Amino acid sequence: MTEVRARAARHKGTLNFEHELKALLYAYGDSAQPLPETVRVLDEIVTDFIIETCHQAAKSATYCNRQKIKVDDFKFAIRGNEVMLGRVQELLGMDKELKEARKQFDVAEGEKGLEKAGKGRGRGRKKKGAEGDGDGEEDE
Repeated sequence: MTEVRARAARHKGTLNFEHELKALLYAYGDSAQPLPETVRVLDEIVTDFIIETCHQAAKSATYCNRQKIKVDDFKFAIRGNEVMLGRVQELLGMDKELKEARKQFDVAEGEKGLEKAGKGRGRGRKKKGAEGDGDGEEDE
């Protein structure tokens, strides 16, 4: 990493990931209630890492003459850490698979819904004189 940027004044004193860091510390063998200083320091480290990574991604986007940051800019920013880059690529692949599975499920669900509704005309009121108009008499 390069130089540590000064944290914005509006973020000083607030913990962004307190609950998650407490759970992480507990999972790695710390007590259920870790020291507040430990949580605060870890929160600063994580927040600074995220800010620095975002700045590096923004620098990459600017170099490519873009104002918006893309996923590839983040990949470029973390290219030095092979483990992290591999995990990011794995998560992006899983996200793509999940989107495709949801899309297939929604298509299959939509076809069943149309069959039940009678070609999509199952909404609205029945016409007078139609079957089951509610008067209890049978037509003969």
